[in-house]
Amino acid sequence: MAWDRAASRCSRTFWGTEVGEKNHRLGQMSVEAALLLPVVLTLLALLVQPVCVLYTRTVMASTAGELARLAVTSRASEADLRSFALRRLAAVPDLSIFHEGGPADWELEVTGPDEGGSVLVALEGRVRPLPLLGALVAALGTGGDGTVLVRVETRGDLRADWIGGDYDDWVGMWG
Repeated sequence: MAWDRAASRCSRTFWGTEVGEKNHRLGQMSVEAALLLPVVLTLLALLVQPVCVLYTRTVMASTAGELARLAVTSRASEADLRSFALRRLAAVPDLSIFHEGGPADWELEVTGPDEGGSVLVALEGRVRPLPLLGALVAALGTGGDGTVLVRVETRGDLRADWIGGDYDDWVGMWG
């Protein structure tokens, strides 16, 4: 007895062209995935660098605010202020996309307090951009060593601006 494809229990689609077209489409999807994967990873890398710099700036701004408050309310030495700042800046990972160098590479400047009780705190650090962004950032301006300067300044006052009068006025009012 001769074998008859129409009489077999297999469906016609197994022998027909529908399965061939389906396999062709599956092959095309793998090619599209091979092209799409590098694009997605590149976009992800472009999003990671700004997030890292934003995290570093946030920690620096918080540290500068706390340092300004400490410098205004206490008469701590420069070494005490620096160690206070470095303890806060330890929250920034020692990776070059967050901060280039170790704790010794943070630059700290505290000016004041002056007669009015105002203090200025400036923190500087350097960030090395990812290789993908290196060409773009180099066009915008980098240091000679390929790093980008991240600087935060904060001004703190001993007395808020909305408080009027001087000490004698307050004593007279409440005394």
